[in-house]
Amino acid sequence: MIPVTLAPWQTFGMILAVAAGCLLMRFLPFWIFPENKQPPPVVAYLGRTLSPAVMGLLVVYCLRNVDLSAPPHALPEAAAIACIAALHCWKRNVLLSIGAGTAVYMVLVRVMAG
Repeated sequence: MIPVTLAPWQTFGMILAVAAGCLLMRFLPFWIFPENKQPPPVVAYLGRTLSPAVMGLLVVYCLRNVDLSAPPHALPEAAAIACIAALHCWKRNVLLSIGAGTAVYMVLVRVMAG
């Protein structure tokens, strides 16, 4: 396959199109649902339920290939999940709990790998 090189104006046009699309997606909810107007019940319901649903989906996606029958028998994953849950219940800081859980997982994977 022959690599395609874009002209500078084509590259600039692509960057402008992506930036415009990003800005539109950021501002559109504020234009459609201003502060002084109550959003429809469906939108309020989705606002309450989508964040936990996405988090659950990400947890399932991250654990999809864990093999309980092979060493280390999902111990790093279980320890990281316990660390994340405990820290989040204690400090209520998402960045701290996810960062510490990731660090625990990475250390345990390295230590248990030998």
